[in-house]
Amino acid sequence: MSDGLKLEKYSLGVGDRFAHQARAQLRACLQAAEHGVEMTPVWNKSYREHGIVGSKPPSVLAAAQAAVSELGWTKPFHVDADHIRLDTVDEFIETSDFYTLDVADSIGEPAPDDDVRAFVGRHPELVGSLEIPGIAAPFETTREEIERIARKFLRAVQDAGAIYRHVAAAKGEGNFIAEVSMDETDTPQTPPELLVILAAIADERIPAQTVAPKFTGRFNKGVDYVGDVAQFEKEFNEDIAVISHAVKTYDLPSNLKLSVHSGSDKFSIYEPVRKALARTGAGIHVKTAGTTWLEEIIGLAEAGGEGLMLAKEIYARALADIDALCAPYATVIDIDRPQLPTAEEVEGWSSEQFVGALRHDRSNPLYNPSLRQLLHVGYKVAAKMGDRYLGLLRENEEVVGRNVTENLFDRHIKPLFVGAETAAGVAGD
Repeated sequence: MSDGLKLEKYSLGVGDRFAHQARAQLRACLQAAEHGVEMTPVWNKSYREHGIVGSKPPSVLAAAQAAVSELGWTKPFHVDADHIRLDTVDEFIETSDFYTLDVADSIGEPAPDDDVRAFVGRHPELVGSLEIPGIAAPFETTREEIERIARKFLRAVQDAGAIYRHVAAAKGEGNFIAEVSMDETDTPQTPPELLVILAAIADERIPAQTVAPKFTGRFNKGVDYVGDVAQFEKEFNEDIAVISHAVKTYDLPSNLKLSVHSGSDKFSIYEPVRKALARTGAGIHVKTAGTTWLEEIIGLAEAGGEGLMLAKEIYARALADIDALCAPYATVIDIDRPQLPTAEEVEGWSSEQFVGALRHDRSNPLYNPSLRQLLHVGYKVAAKMGDRYLGLLRENEEVVGRNVTENLFDRHIKPLFVGAETAAGVAGD
């Protein structure tokens, strides 16, 4: 497929809700370079996030360009129109060069029978004994099973194709990076299911450079992975093998790689991921969006004074509006409400108590994952504060930025990509 703009081997989705931390995020990538790791930042922000914060897509590119200029970054960077649909993509055409094609609503919506039959007819290689290098035993499939898989996923891939062609008509083939997101479904995709999805992506002529499958376990926002790590490791390695096989079989881009959504703070799986990347030479894209916003709150609380007062107020307001804030994220959070302290209790906390409860350090007895998840989805509260919140970010730029950089490098980049280090020291494993 296209030989145009290519996504680098290792890339990190760095969301920045309020467009104030691009420099701090980029410093983490500079630290990675000092350790011999080429890490490409991809600033991502969704249509929904722009709506909540009151920003527009050009602000993401502007913040990224300013950071790149100030820090002398000469390597690639990208701007992701995150979770884009056909009805929301146009605002991102001018300033994004990376598009996460969100077709979650179409997964499970049956494709027309004629399309399903035509797909299976084009792909007799999917029926029978599937031998995939890197997977020990072959998979035995029937025509009926492939039809079932196609019926579940084909419509979603067709919708992804429609979004891709819409962007290509405006920007030109090869001038942007496409990711296909398939993680918003009930159960993890099996290797045959992922292979069907990739065959359909090739049929749609989508030069996908990353694909986000559904993995086993829960990838809740801002907290550690919940699930069977050994099963995840098996699936992750099988997915790498399927992608390698599909690239050769269907002429997909040679740099096609896995994308892990809600990948921030998934300390338990970082070592298995790092081992798989080292063994196979595969690349990866990891999205770490909301963790930066939490580091802003941690920085303000650590600064004390007005910063701590504002952090407490944000928590109190989030607690009061918990149902509305959690509703859009219901499938990716698990808040144990009895574990949430009252607003009055938090009002009496010291800086150390607030930071201890919020910072993702499981060796700290104060750490409270329910409080962390509530604040993760509570950025709407800060957005309503406008300049009051942003002003305190500017006033406390040094301490906030330090927390953002340390979080990205020490807790994410280092355990995933640097040597034999693990997240154990940070995560308290």
